[in-house]
Amino acid sequence: MSSVPSGLERPQLVAHVQQPLSYTLFDCKWVPRSARLLCLGSAARGTGVIQLYELRGGRVELLREIEKAKPIKCGTFGATSLQQRYLATGDFDGNLNIWNLEAPEIPVYSVKGHKEIINSIDGVGGLGIGEGAPEIVTGSRDGTVKVWDPRQKDMPVANMEPVQGESKRDCWTVAFGNAYNQEERVVCAGYDNGDIKLFDLKTMSLRWETNIKNGVCSVEFDRKDVNMNKLVATSLEGKFHVFDMRTQHPTKGFASVSEKVQKSTIWQVRHLPQNRDVFMTSGGAGSLHLWKYEYPAQRSKEDSEGAEMGVAGSVSLLQNVTLSTQPISSLDWSPDKKGLCVCGAFDQTLRVLIVTKLNKV
Repeated sequence: MSSVPSGLERPQLVAHVQQPLSYTLFDCKWVPRSARLLCLGSAARGTGVIQLYELRGGRVELLREIEKAKPIKCGTFGATSLQQRYLATGDFDGNLNIWNLEAPEIPVYSVKGHKEIINSIDGVGGLGIGEGAPEIVTGSRDGTVKVWDPRQKDMPVANMEPVQGESKRDCWTVAFGNAYNQEERVVCAGYDNGDIKLFDLKTMSLRWETNIKNGVCSVEFDRKDVNMNKLVATSLEGKFHVFDMRTQHPTKGFASVSEKVQKSTIWQVRHLPQNRDVFMTSGGAGSLHLWKYEYPAQRSKEDSEGAEMGVAGSVSLLQNVTLSTQPISSLDWSPDKKGLCVCGAFDQTLRVLIVTKLNKV
């Protein structure tokens, strides 16, 4: 690990609001361009819950609660415009739904996307995130990863599934990246056996794969709308890996650095929208860790055959805090207010945090 800022300069993670909930919270999201946030989860009687809150001073006020037939596992705003801000959700029954939160009774788009639970969802091409079509990607326990264009009914525009004879692995996490022009776009998927696969949607082919020897809980590119730069993957055993995605070696793939945080699962990674070299991980021990990535002096070098290969940088811990005795399973930075973040834990508590001094790191 490299050096960290001195105690006076270090960011602090301040718990601003704690809101107890009466249901299991699986995902929480800031509503773009607002002081509102969403909670998605499962009620005790097995139905789905969508709650919309507004941050008012030191508290959150419940604006509305919507009940759905099936528990909701994950959500994204990423595939629609800032004018619409429609929410796409994946549920325990494999349904992908898109909701207009102003009129949430009937979904504006709905498809039975998977045979089993949708574990993870991501959107791109909306909210000014990335060029190209407003697509949504879903990853499921059924082993498939599918890309959807809401303008096209019923059928995915891409379907990545195990080849004949290959055992299906539970896909736990998906993320878009490389969406820097109309043509380019990739999807990264992480699986329960440690596989990470990078699908190129332009060529409809598997561009790269590796295995980190442990279930992959969360993957995220540092930015979706730039040439692939960095990818963080977190695992079941308390480790995360940062891959430098700028240079792909023909046989070695992408250079990476890994960091062991704790013994428990790292559930999530989220990059700070205003500084892509700062990211937060959330842990099974109820903790958050704030990290900074430092680039090496040179990001690539030639191997003995003259092929370009990447050089990994290093990671330093800026700050950490323990908030809960239960895992923090969801995490989202405000896209609009630097340092404002929300997290949800299995202690059925929603927490809004303020992270200070981020302009100093």
